[in-house]
Amino acid sequence: MECRLYLITPPRIDDAEAFGRTLDAALSAGDIAALQIRLKDVPLDHIRAVTRVLTPIAHAHGVAVLMNDHVDLAKELGLDGVHVGQSDMAYKEARRILGAKAMIGVTCHNSRHLAMDAAEAGADYVAFGAFYPTQTKTVEHMAELETLSIWQESMETPCVAIGGITAANAREVAEAGADFIAVSGAVWNHPEGPAAGVKALLEELVQV
Repeated sequence: MECRLYLITPPRIDDAEAFGRTLDAALSAGDIAALQIRLKDVPLDHIRAVTRVLTPIAHAHGVAVLMNDHVDLAKELGLDGVHVGQSDMAYKEARRILGAKAMIGVTCHNSRHLAMDAAEAGADYVAFGAFYPTQTKTVEHMAELETLSIWQESMETPCVAIGGITAANAREVAEAGADFIAVSGAVWNHPEGPAAGVKALLEELVQV
């Protein structure tokens, strides 16, 4: 399976319409599998409003839209799924709320044990990380590339690599066994703009 990009929003989006245009440019730059809406320390109404602007843009590009953590909001807005952390709602409860068709991913840090539990419960993907220092969030758990390799050799559930991934290290992460590479800052903070950030990452993945 080829390694694909999984895009995460910046933690703050003040102007949804303006960011929507930026998102459209990024998604037009190449193949992206999913967009995770991950806004921090803002009211639910703001997340709701931003999501309503971004979802049709993503869907127009064939990109699945997942909500970080807020399972009830994902259901209310008819999103494609959710991503839940170890301190968020349990996978089984999220599945009960969202139903069989929803895409549900689970953060597993560097733990194959947590990942196997999630996979056996029915998670659509497991996420390992962070693999490198990142400014997007406070890193409490660092992951090893070997975790991806062992997972790829032994399990069928797709794995997502997250945390500090840029065009400079994306290839080694993909070669280690990641099915998806989750990125945020490497795209939104790229000096030549988000579209250039997407293209730079994809150029590395094509060579894997």
